[in-house]
Amino acid sequence: MKPLFSADQIRHATRAVAAAINRDYAGRPVHLLGVLKGSFLFLADLVRELQVDCTVDFVRLSSYGGGTATSGQVAEVMPRRDALAGRHVIVVEEIVDSGTTLARLLEELRAEGPASLAVCTLIDKTGRREVEVPVDYRGLTLEDGFVIGYGLDFEERYRHLPAVYVMEESDFTPAP
Repeated sequence: MKPLFSADQIRHATRAVAAAINRDYAGRPVHLLGVLKGSFLFLADLVRELQVDCTVDFVRLSSYGGGTATSGQVAEVMPRRDALAGRHVIVVEEIVDSGTTLARLLEELRAEGPASLAVCTLIDKTGRREVEVPVDYRGLTLEDGFVIGYGLDFEERYRHLPAVYVMEESDFTPAP
């Protein structure tokens, strides 16, 4: 595995994103909607940097299955619980890749009438975008490559790594 973003780079990017959210939502509460499983580390670190009043909920969607590319089919594995009407909602993703999963989620959320709807991601992976989606807050940008670590996984492994790495083709061995 090849190191891509160090723990220090991630920490700096998270603080910069939090500062922008603090500025943009000063005096207004925000509702953070983390997309599981990958966003949990980024969301936890982001919340610790926020100074605005916030609430948190989670949704779990899947479009990858066991592969390294989206299947194009989005499944809601764990639905969120909180109502969004009239709230300032920020969807928190660990990575925006093809945009397929996020586009579907945003369409569903808009139908509930939030006061505002924004997207925050640790990594904006621009090279494989199939569906254009708004990314209001981005920590880091990546053109292409399959990445793991800091919440990102391959077959549910490697989420625990404190930095982000690019997996080379020789690294793709199935889980036992």
